[in-house]
Amino acid sequence: MSAMRHPITGLHHVTATVDRAQPDLDFCTGLLALRLVKRTVNFDNHGVYHFYYGDERGTPGTIWTTFPYGGRGVAAGVKGAGQITATAFSVPSDSLDAWRHRLEAAAVPVADAGERFGDPALLVHDPSGLAFELVGSDADRRTPWTGGGADPAVAIRGLHTVTLTVASPGRTIELLTGLLGFEVADEAARRTRLAIAGGGPGRMLDLVHDPDAPPARNGLGTVHHVALAIEGADQQRRLRAELVRLGLGVTEVMDRCYFESIYFREPGGVLLEVATVEPGFAVDESPAALGTSLKLPPWEEPHRAAIEAALPPVVVRGM
Repeated sequence: MSAMRHPITGLHHVTATVDRAQPDLDFCTGLLALRLVKRTVNFDNHGVYHFYYGDERGTPGTIWTTFPYGGRGVAAGVKGAGQITATAFSVPSDSLDAWRHRLEAAAVPVADAGERFGDPALLVHDPSGLAFELVGSDADRRTPWTGGGADPAVAIRGLHTVTLTVASPGRTIELLTGLLGFEVADEAARRTRLAIAGGGPGRMLDLVHDPDAPPARNGLGTVHHVALAIEGADQQRRLRAELVRLGLGVTEVMDRCYFESIYFREPGGVLLEVATVEPGFAVDESPAALGTSLKLPPWEEPHRAAIEAALPPVVVRGM
């Protein structure tokens, strides 16, 4: 498909549309014990928070982000084809019993998700109905965030895998393995695992083939997009030019302050973002202070008072 090979280095982040801000914060920082690495606003709608959760520094491949649209007239979404339908976090294999107890103690239902290509997994849903998997992996050497009180032997290491559901996988696989440099790493019934940069946690996508799934619709309780990491702006721009050449609708490069982004839909309908690794989340606050105050893009600073007044008050616990 293209002479360009392996421009993607792994997962960058996953972004979802959720309901209310406070329950989202409590679930992600309290129950999952992720770090709130950035408290900002949706750059395309500054009346809505944008929360970034991850490891100590918000390393690409550990980041989960949310737009809390509850109370703003947004309907519940429809889960289905053309959408990310599950986001998996990587935890140590021997920690799943501890996670089960932790979740049950918080009255959060938890179920066995079966095995994900040999790795055991639990299934849990957040307050907005988003599906998370906790996948036990002994291959993940990333240092977890434990500042929220999580035991290092249990704590989430980062993203493990993102599951994309499509009605027909052929052209999606062609794009991912051709232009973006993924390789088919494993296959099971109606599930294909694609890996980049050698695979492993944080460098895999699972493609689920479900011709009977309803067409997805974004809304509360659905994942909006998955972002793939790319090393730098030059590679990103070359990739954008290739996408244009292939006739895929792709946005201009967008300044997200903590990375630069382009967005496009792959042939199965899933919205993909390609985000640069730099400059990262410490560009506007120190690493020790990440997530402790509301940060706005420079062009919104003149409107800070009005933006803060329109946002719901929240309490961030465990910082």
